Amino acid sequence: MVEFAAHYHAVDIVPDLMEHNKTKFQDTNITFQCLDVAVDELPTGDCALVRQVLQHLSNQEVHQILEKLSRYRYVIITEHIPSGDFEPNKDKISGQGIRLKQDSGIDVLAEPFHWKVKEAKELLSLELENCKGRIVTNLYYIK
Repeated sequence: MVEFAAHYHAVDIVPDLMEHNKTKFQDTNITFQCLDVAVDELPTGDCALVRQVLQHLSNQEVHQILEKLSRYRYVIITEHIPSGDFEPNKDKISGQGIRLKQDSGIDVLAEPFHWKVKEAKELLSLELENCKGRIVTNLYYIK
């Protein structure tokens, strides 16, 4: 994705990871920022990529993040969810594992989020052989 962007903002909550990446990718069009996406202001842009973040957070924090993501034109979200039928969006305490342990997963279009998007499209669904669940990537057209 980086080669297709005029500028790419990479964000993570782990300071050591951001410092490592700043050194490793110093001669690129990438800016690395250590942010808490539930609290801090996000960089501006047309598209946001959110990879396996929401599954770690409480519903309150997911609400806060979705509100911020609504200003982008496109949002791509990848999450680890159970295979088959499951109850989406069971609330949890942030940072204490993932929802998969509760036989749940994130569905931003379902209750309690009911995220307002123009269109949603599943890009990828990959069953995992060595662990429970699947990895799903969805594209959301916001504006």
